[in-house]
Amino acid sequence: MADETVNEPTPGVLNDAPIDTPESTEPSAKTSAEAEAPNVTQTLKDGAAKLAKEATDRARTFAEDGKARAGGALDELTKMISDAADTVDEKVGPQYGQYARTAAETIGNFSEQLKAKDLEDLIEDARGFVQKSPAIAIGTAAAIGFVVARLVASGLTPDTVDQA
Repeated sequence: MADETVNEPTPGVLNDAPIDTPESTEPSAKTSAEAEAPNVTQTLKDGAAKLAKEATDRARTFAEDGKARAGGALDELTKMISDAADTVDEKVGPQYGQYARTAAETIGNFSEQLKAKDLEDLIEDARGFVQKSPAIAIGTAAAIGFVVARLVASGLTPDTVDQA
């Protein structure tokens, strides 16, 4: 017995097999999380970029549709004013009929310019207008808002206007 040596226990080893302790698993879990963090971040960035592109594309589609509708509405207004010019000649006088024709021609020219311009050019024109005349821009926005509110309140929608 005197010749027997007592082996001191080694921390983290039981019967010559390593023991998983919280201290030994934390570094590997931390390393795994650190390794996956850039992947998760990149996935989130890619997802956000995809959503932003979809939103931009959808907004562009709505804007192009709105531009086409506005051009069509202006063309209809031009036709209505031109048709009414003869009646104005008879009832009010030729001078006022000519005013109506001039107004119809001006609206028609504006409609053609609107349809011919690219969406980006229209946005730049609007920015320039707002910077040059902010009071007029605010007044115009308020007037358009009032008209839209009245249309909504009266139950008219773009679908019912198209059917009329």
